Amino acid sequence: MDLYNKHIVLTGGTSGVGRQLVAQLARDNQLIVLGRDQTKLLALKNQHPTIITYQVDLENVKHVHQVAQSLAKDLPKVDVLINNAAVQFMPQIHEDTFVFATVEREINTNFTSVCALIHGLLPALGNSTPARIVNVNSALGLVPKTSSAVYCASKGALNIFSQSLRYQFENSAIRVQQAFLPLVDTDMTTGRGKNKMSAQSAATAIITGIEKSEKDIDIGAIRILRALLMFAPGVARRILKRS
Repeated sequence: MDLYNKHIVLTGGTSGVGRQLVAQLARDNQLIVLGRDQTKLLALKNQHPTIITYQVDLENVKHVHQVAQSLAKDLPKVDVLINNAAVQFMPQIHEDTFVFATVEREINTNFTSVCALIHGLLPALGNSTPARIVNVNSALGLVPKTSSAVYCASKGALNIFSQSLRYQFENSAIRVQQAFLPLVDTDMTTGRGKNKMSAQSAATAIITGIEKSEKDIDIGAIRILRALLMFAPGVARRILKRS
């Protein structure tokens, strides 16, 4: 798929990898960006005047579904839906700093809102031939680490969900892709890890993978992780456990 003159819906476009996706896609496409922070959305639109923004809190799944249904009626089609937004909380469940309310926040933002957007936008996705659903995932969707257990679970669910959706849409013009990111230099990863991939490079790799129609867009160190999971899964689990 050539990402030119397409209608693209994107979540998480105000920071990190999502912001870089906006920078690289906005000039040649009609970009609709969904985000929670209206101030950040306005700043993004000032920088990229051609984009359309909607204030949506992905934790509120009912509202997400309503907005998706409204968009499906208003737009002639949606060529690409990029589910990029995610949140991650670090405390372990037995620690005093763990807040139970964050469980629902992570699951809704990282997984349930994805289901809501896909279902709500189906009529518009069905008007495009072909259409793409691109779910941005993580190494932690393949192998968990010790902290952020709920985040790991939400990304694991996204991985299995995406695979199942491929079966459901295999006789249609809708194709489901996943982009698996290594550790990327964003606000979410501040203070963690070394040798991080830049958000700009990650966004470029996602776009390249979409254009090449790769089912699983394995970016950077994810390719090494895949090899380890095949030939030395125990090593892969030990590395990610302490990441």
